[in-house]
Amino acid sequence: MKYESTRGKAPLLEFGDVLLTGLAADGGLYVPTEFPRLTSADLRSFEEMSYSDVATRVLTPFVSPSIGEDDLAAMIEESYRTFRHPEVVPVQHIERIEPFAGFKTAAKERSCYLVELHWGPTFSFKDVALQLLGRLFEYELSRRDTGVMIVGATSGDTGSAAIEACRDRDGIELVMLHPRGRVSEIQRRQMTTITSSNIHNVAIDGTFDDCQDLVKAMFGDTEFRQKHRLAAVNSINWARVAAQTVYYFTSAAKILPIERHEFAERGQEEQISFIVPTGNFGNVFAGYVAAQMGLPIERLTIATNHNDILYRTFKRKEMVINDVVPSTSPAMDIQVSSNFERLLYYAMDKDSEWLDHAMRSFRSEGTLTLPKQVIDFLYQSFVAGRASEERVRWTIQSFFYNLGVIVDPHTAVALAVINDDYKVLRPGEELVKKGPPIAVMSTAHPAKFPDVVEKAIEGPFELTQPEELAALADKPERCTDLPNDLASVMDFVATASNQ
Repeated sequence: MKYESTRGKAPLLEFGDVLLTGLAADGGLYVPTEFPRLTSADLRSFEEMSYSDVATRVLTPFVSPSIGEDDLAAMIEESYRTFRHPEVVPVQHIERIEPFAGFKTAAKERSCYLVELHWGPTFSFKDVALQLLGRLFEYELSRRDTGVMIVGATSGDTGSAAIEACRDRDGIELVMLHPRGRVSEIQRRQMTTITSSNIHNVAIDGTFDDCQDLVKAMFGDTEFRQKHRLAAVNSINWARVAAQTVYYFTSAAKILPIERHEFAERGQEEQISFIVPTGNFGNVFAGYVAAQMGLPIERLTIATNHNDILYRTFKRKEMVINDVVPSTSPAMDIQVSSNFERLLYYAMDKDSEWLDHAMRSFRSEGTLTLPKQVIDFLYQSFVAGRASEERVRWTIQSFFYNLGVIVDPHTAVALAVINDDYKVLRPGEELVKKGPPIAVMSTAHPAKFPDVVEKAIEGPFELTQPEELAALADKPERCTDLPNDLASVMDFVATASNQ
């Protein structure tokens, strides 16, 4: 497997080099030159396999020849032993859309499932990829007898998941930037209470987009990057996206057999739809990759909160940067979705020259009108919806009182847009009430956002926190406050890398 940059000016690399490089030298993002394909027989076989076995089957083509299958399988097995559920990513069947109070939609006769991605050590979907990523880094660094300085930015969950995966690992120093006051208290404490000497937390006076820009600027400084051996842990690193493709396959392997008799009765092909709460576009892009590998996905729904650049892009056919407005779903408080560049690359048939010019223009001018080719491409596989704060609150409350299901605000964003999703028709599409099941990606444990959940439910209810989260309140925090200034952050990183 070889990897190419979306900007077209960086050398082709194998997986091990892509893992340690993160952002391409030309400012682009690495993607595989081709996607491996799985047959229908492969997909059926996943129904009888463990999560770790499916992960090994799906990821082996991406890491070859850098990592052998046996070594990969061992790292995968070790990674998912850290999860609190034996299935790693279980699926909860919540019947059909119809019983949901207020959810009278074109989708009312479709089955609905919650894909629970939050059983990892930090109670977030980010653990699924990052527990493996930490071990991949350690493996590759040991093989090369070297070390790296990982620099990352987080809007809430990436930071704690990356820190948990990389703390105390040989050859790794990690600096994590987060926007001061714009993550939840639990999210912050999950990062700042870690005492490992190789972990360095920084609170930036700005937004997540500011933090992400600082990271990209450091990677863009070739001399600084090479001197301090910078590596990326954000989803600009292809390994993150690859690892996230796995749970699309395992979810389908659990859901499609339940629905098989329905498909047979209707004479329809087996398909599944996913609704994904989306900020930096990595999670939903992993779904696109799974579809390219052969998973029969009907559509991918991009669900955003009021920081809705992706929703507006679909509606207005142009990308326009607005100010970030804080929300109750802070991991989605983003205006520049890095992984959208990967999708644009494929939408334009790998025209890296166009993409390089387009992305530079977008960052300098804050707007980009999308060509018809891109719009047509997006409509083939995606739809988009957004949820206001009031709809998020109402959704949390409705699901609790009508179904006894407690969801976090990010999952509530996805559930709220079900109403919009199946009223939206792509060109030439007919309204179909009966259709493929809907899988909603539940990306965080509700106990990470207790104030939001309890306020939404408005009743005699108290959310029980897992012991690991409750214990955070008594631990001292360790964090450095820095201005939104590149020189200040680079000085901090340089000092940390020389320790």
